[in-house]
Amino acid sequence: MDLAPIRKKIDKLDDRLVELVNRRLALAAEIGKIKRKAGGEIFVPEREDAVLRKVCSENEGPIKDEALRAIYREIMSAAIALEKPLLVAYLGPEASNTHCAAMKKFGASVDYHAMATIEDIFTAVEKGEADNAVIPIENSTEGSVREALDSFVESDLKIVGQIYMEIAHALITQSPLDKIERVYSKDQALAQCRHWLQRHLGHAQLVEAPSTTRAVQIAKEDPLAAAVASEIAAAHHGVPVLVRNIQDKADNTTRFFVLGRKPAGTVGGGKDMTSFLISLGDEASSHSGSLLKMLMPFGKRGINLSKIESRPSKKRPWDYYFFIDVTGHYEDPPMKQALGELKKFCPLVKWLGSYPAAN
Repeated sequence: MDLAPIRKKIDKLDDRLVELVNRRLALAAEIGKIKRKAGGEIFVPEREDAVLRKVCSENEGPIKDEALRAIYREIMSAAIALEKPLLVAYLGPEASNTHCAAMKKFGASVDYHAMATIEDIFTAVEKGEADNAVIPIENSTEGSVREALDSFVESDLKIVGQIYMEIAHALITQSPLDKIERVYSKDQALAQCRHWLQRHLGHAQLVEAPSTTRAVQIAKEDPLAAAVASEIAAAHHGVPVLVRNIQDKADNTTRFFVLGRKPAGTVGGGKDMTSFLISLGDEASSHSGSLLKMLMPFGKRGINLSKIESRPSKKRPWDYYFFIDVTGHYEDPPMKQALGELKKFCPLVKWLGSYPAAN
């Protein structure tokens, strides 16, 4: 079989693709100049979402939509880098799950900065030390990241995007199972593998580490220790993977938020999500059915609730904030009407951000 003619066609297509990509990036650079003059944001979530949805709608195969999105992610990442150097903070250290989520969202062409705590991340973006940030917000197995929820109470940052990523944990160690005395990892990671660890390493002590990546570093230094972390972290630090996929649920997924100083625009067509922080104040303790009363302004306007979670306000006993996610954008007329009604009896109705719904 003579492959040369087919390869020659591929080479010609590659030449054309390179030319077209560079022409696209040149146009993006022009847009970047206009944005800088106008003081606009370089990362525009609603535009990114529209591009990804459009190219997938036009995809006739054989390439899968997931692969096509990954290609365009890198094209848009290169375009952002040409418009302006973009610095994205994330919960580190390097090779953490949040780092992987940030790379999935922003691609390889932007700059990344690992930070030790979620509080540090909020401060960095607020002070302009980072343009955007990625933080974990909830896990399908273990629920919400409380530090992240609580940070929104005092912050004016806006949620401008979200990322869903399947999380696969591995047992990373230099030793066989019967020699392991300690297992290190982040509290959420240990919890997501609780039953597997009880069955296979019931004799070992579980020790909380600042991050899954730090746990791998400890396992590299201590031959009697193991880490629960990603295979990427294991490869990054050169520690062997003993067992793969030890998470208790096969569909273990973490949701991440992208933070920015300015809100995102609307995608439209029912493809937006909005998050709020609401306090009922004295209404909660003095009236039965107050929680239902809080939700009614949304429900009667056809605004669907996708999540509700309460957190202590820490201001007085039995006082709570409610974090809610609803469909639609903050600027939609029905949303404005619902908020106007809510503000009549809720002492706090705080908009945390509107962002594209997950593809």
